[in-house]
Amino acid sequence: MSELLQQLADKLGIATSFRDGGLIPKEYKVEDKIVRFFAEKFGYKADSEEEIKKSLADFDKRRWQKTLAAINVVECSDIWFDAVLSSSISPSEAKFEVISRQTGEKVHIDYQIFDTQERQTIGKTEYIKWCFKIYNQLEVGYYDVHFEISSHKHKMVLAVAPETCYENPVIKNSKVWGYALQLYSVRSERNWGVGDFTDLENFIRICGRCGADIIGLNPLNVLAHDFPENASPYSSISRLFLNPIYIDLERVPEFRSEDMEGLWDKVNEFRYSETIKYEEIYPFKVKMLEKAYDRFQKEKNSERQKEYKEFCKEQGEDLQKLAAFQTLYEHKCKTIWGGWRAWEDEYKNPNSKAVKDFCKEHASRVEIFKFMQFEAKRQFDMACSLISECGLKVGLYRDLAVGVGQDSAELWADNSLFIKDSGAGAPPDAFFSTGQRWCLGAFNPYVLKDVAYEPFIKILRANMHNAGALRIDHVMGLMRLYVIPDSEDLGTYIRYNFWDMMNILAIESCLSKCHIVGESIGNVPAGFLEALEEKHIYSLSVLWAEREGSGWGGFSKPDAYPEKAFTSVGTHDMSPLRMWWFGYDIALMENLKLTTHDDTIAAYHKREADRKLLLQAMDEAGVWPEDKHRQGDYLYGEAYPEGIEEAVNRYVASSASKVFLAQLEDILHVEQLQNLPGTDIDKHPNWRRKLPVSLEKLEGDIAYIRNIASIKKER
Repeated sequence: MSELLQQLADKLGIATSFRDGGLIPKEYKVEDKIVRFFAEKFGYKADSEEEIKKSLADFDKRRWQKTLAAINVVECSDIWFDAVLSSSISPSEAKFEVISRQTGEKVHIDYQIFDTQERQTIGKTEYIKWCFKIYNQLEVGYYDVHFEISSHKHKMVLAVAPETCYENPVIKNSKVWGYALQLYSVRSERNWGVGDFTDLENFIRICGRCGADIIGLNPLNVLAHDFPENASPYSSISRLFLNPIYIDLERVPEFRSEDMEGLWDKVNEFRYSETIKYEEIYPFKVKMLEKAYDRFQKEKNSERQKEYKEFCKEQGEDLQKLAAFQTLYEHKCKTIWGGWRAWEDEYKNPNSKAVKDFCKEHASRVEIFKFMQFEAKRQFDMACSLISECGLKVGLYRDLAVGVGQDSAELWADNSLFIKDSGAGAPPDAFFSTGQRWCLGAFNPYVLKDVAYEPFIKILRANMHNAGALRIDHVMGLMRLYVIPDSEDLGTYIRYNFWDMMNILAIESCLSKCHIVGESIGNVPAGFLEALEEKHIYSLSVLWAEREGSGWGGFSKPDAYPEKAFTSVGTHDMSPLRMWWFGYDIALMENLKLTTHDDTIAAYHKREADRKLLLQAMDEAGVWPEDKHRQGDYLYGEAYPEGIEEAVNRYVASSASKVFLAQLEDILHVEQLQNLPGTDIDKHPNWRRKLPVSLEKLEGDIAYIRNIASIKKER
């Protein structure tokens, strides 16, 4: 790689080399063509040395061509912004006012102006960068700065962040427990084959009765309307809105039982199937929602109509674009394969005349999609209103996915926000030798800052709604994200404005009073975890990762667990305890030809050693049930140690970590994996497993009773 191309890559935040996250890190060199690809996507040509020289010069001029940046993100202990002025203009001539976006009021400002000593000459004009240092305290939040000089008016956003993210006092000062729940997987005797918001209501009541204070939920965002089999909650079409599949039809005010004449047998078929039949359940529910909407839209001037109009007004263009996208997609997917990027050019632009005309022509269909979001939010809010009533001290712990699908409403709504012709993924590692292609859109860091991070802020707010805590999936994406060109097999890391992103997260955390947790499993950059700790962003911890000797030694003692952490036995991507014990996960990997036979044999030998280490850890901690002491070593998985799930839950619940999340899959002896990373439905029924016990019978289940009693001995 030439020195000039290296310089351009460094300035643009394009990694030219990186290490994987293996036990013995491997260094990867990035090909020149990958660097050139991303440089061009950021607006800087790099096909020749001359182009690179010009791009370097253009980059250096970038800030100097605007009086104010679009946004300046600062911490409350050091509030300032800078302005670029011609050397012929005195900064003392400037007039500016600061208006709080939270209150709409003008804020009194005490300030001084300093020469930063930075200079730049463009053409024949010399420019100076002046710092406007603000001394009075400003409340955490956002401010519009209206700046006038030499009869020219300018505007910017000043974002004032707290030193740290919000910490829930209950979590900060005590140890709490709750559940990690995949809402879709809830089995009940009343839902229509997939967990819904009424199930969430009932589960909140269960938590209130057993003393749980927190419920960790999978992402609830809206998925592809026309391809319900694309069921991963981590690949939504919009992180701003909810998945209508969670609507309880029988609680929709316009639902009528006569709509279901002759169809209840179908519902029972969905309800009692072993796995979730998304391709049948979702269209069935939508059909019933359409009938409800027909009644709804005839109720002119009703109170519910007024609420609907207010909802549409509040959600504004974001809701309109989602509904337009879904309507267009439904219409075009019948004849055009390849998603919205294969549509005619006039339909790729949400603001085009063609799209507006289409929406007018299909206005009723657009309104149906809006209605579904209206009802989903109503039912979600209704469920969450029980949290305080039932005494949950933290409430919902929601999950924000790292991205959205490339074929999504978010990308269609403003494609310029995302790095074009590419998608986020993971680099090669010991498990995936060629890396992983997640097919998720990745924000363009330069465009994102130019629009004052508004899309990022909206996404945070939408997912902090009704949340006492928020999990940031792949939190390393705030600093860097591995992005792969669509035309290539490998990509590289793209650097983001890390402290801007962290401080905006802190602002939103404090404004929403939402505790922040970062999922940092994977290739973690040096110094990253320390930065999270500095901002009081809690970590995630699981039993299987809390090991000595890089996963080969004993299980860490409970008091060695990180204190500022949300901890559990495993995750939705990991084997439930009983599956792990018998090694069914190892057999699954070999049956699917995801590992070699030699790797399988080695995995069985390691699992045998790990079982002994787990039993030893339980012995030393004294967490076995008093009436179920272990009877032996259970070699080769010959038996399942009676009471081990109680012992394991008590072991992790006794850890130093502030929050413990129990998994019903472990408690109820599930032997199958919820999600097998790197596979699709053709190999494994990801996101389709139901819990084996219905919600109505859960509190009477002896395994549930015993496990909760075991956890409550420590929490």
